[in-house]
Amino acid sequence: MATTFEVLAEPRRRQILDLLRGGERMVGDLVERLPLPQPAVSKHLKVLREAGLVEVRQDAQRRWYRLRPEPLMEIDAWLEPYRRMWSDRLDALERHLDAMPDRDDEA
Repeated sequence: MATTFEVLAEPRRRQILDLLRGGERMVGDLVERLPLPQPAVSKHLKVLREAGLVEVRQDAQRRWYRLRPEPLMEIDAWLEPYRRMWSDRLDALERHLDAMPDRDDEA
């Protein structure tokens, strides 16, 4: 089974997740909004479902897909130390730039 990162590496799957961020959608709605044929959208939804990133709800003949935020929260938690690292570095850069004399002062 593919890891969450491998699943999210595919740009079309990220587009599907972006669309599902607004709420449940049927496959047909996703097909209308994506430049993909229905079989391709269904294939991507299957991969997303197997990775636990989306879940499906059957309503008669319709299938409604919705985002499952839990796997994304795990990725967010994994990324947090890296965010802190970059934040610390950007803060240091800001302090350095603030300490530099303005070019207007040199003239």
